[in-house]
Amino acid sequence: MKRTFHHAALASTLSLAMLLVSCEKEANSGSPNLTATVVTVNDLPADTIVGIASNGQPFGTGRFTFFSLERNETVSATDSNSLRWDIGLRGTTLITNSGNSGPGRGGAFVFVGLFDDLKSVPSDSVFRVDNAPSNLAIPNGSGRAWYVYNPQANLVTAIPGRVLVIRTASGRFAKLEILNYYKGGVTPSIQAPDEEKIRRQRFYRFRFLYQPNGTTSF
Repeated sequence: MKRTFHHAALASTLSLAMLLVSCEKEANSGSPNLTATVVTVNDLPADTIVGIASNGQPFGTGRFTFFSLERNETVSATDSNSLRWDIGLRGTTLITNSGNSGPGRGGAFVFVGLFDDLKSVPSDSVFRVDNAPSNLAIPNGSGRAWYVYNPQANLVTAIPGRVLVIRTASGRFAKLEILNYYKGGVTPSIQAPDEEKIRRQRFYRFRFLYQPNGTTSF
């Protein structure tokens, strides 16, 4: 009897242990990271200046830098016609993977308010899609979306309290705040020479929060 009890108890213990191990593996295997965290990107180049035209205007190569908010990485221009990117940056122009800019389900709108106060996508929000070049989801031009341009000082400055709410290429959501337009995250002084202002511009510093679980909450 004692021997039979020992074997039964051992079998029961092993069965329980196997069940616990099985449950742990099932819970951990292939589980995506569904934690939404704020990420800051520094000095992302966006068609940096390569020359000065005869009229004195600086120019770049005309190419966008493509960025994935879902994976927090730049995307090759060879993938511009794919779902791999969510926003594109070229000078002060921003595009989304939507409309005639890309094949994705993207879009955006400009939220007026503080980044930390935006806890979810407002229920009455209307996401715009790109109809380049004149009608973009994120309007281009001084004072229209995220920046103002001072022609006397020749400086681009991010507007505080402007948050870009992005619908990604896959249809999920992120909020993004542009913090600075100059290399090193510091805007040159008004007195700085134009050469310095030109050389350091088109390097974005921004922060964003991407919600990977598919909800509209931040």
